[in-house]
Amino acid sequence: MANRPNERWWTVRRAQNRKPATYRCPLCGNHLPALREHVLIAPEGDLSRRRHAHTECVVKARQAGGMLSKEEWLKTQSQPPRRPLRQRLAELLGRGQRAPGAPE
Repeated sequence: MANRPNERWWTVRRAQNRKPATYRCPLCGNHLPALREHVLIAPEGDLSRRRHAHTECVVKARQAGGMLSKEEWLKTQSQPPRRPLRQRLAELLGRGQRAPGAPE
């Protein structure tokens, strides 16, 4: 893949243009005719920085673990899952503390 900024997440949407223009795919560096079906990619939802890219290049980048969607990126940022209630209660009781709502 060609030079691609290391952004946290990307928005991707289908695009097809009817004007006779040619773009350069930011992922592979090859030409991309606007009349060919392709996608628009925008780093972190910033549409002012959107670029036209080959669909195949985006698929390859995503399969390689790059170009996460916002939802996928947010999942990586979430807190670790809480321990099960039973484990937390056992830890509290093991320290000599009374669990909330437990009989005395």
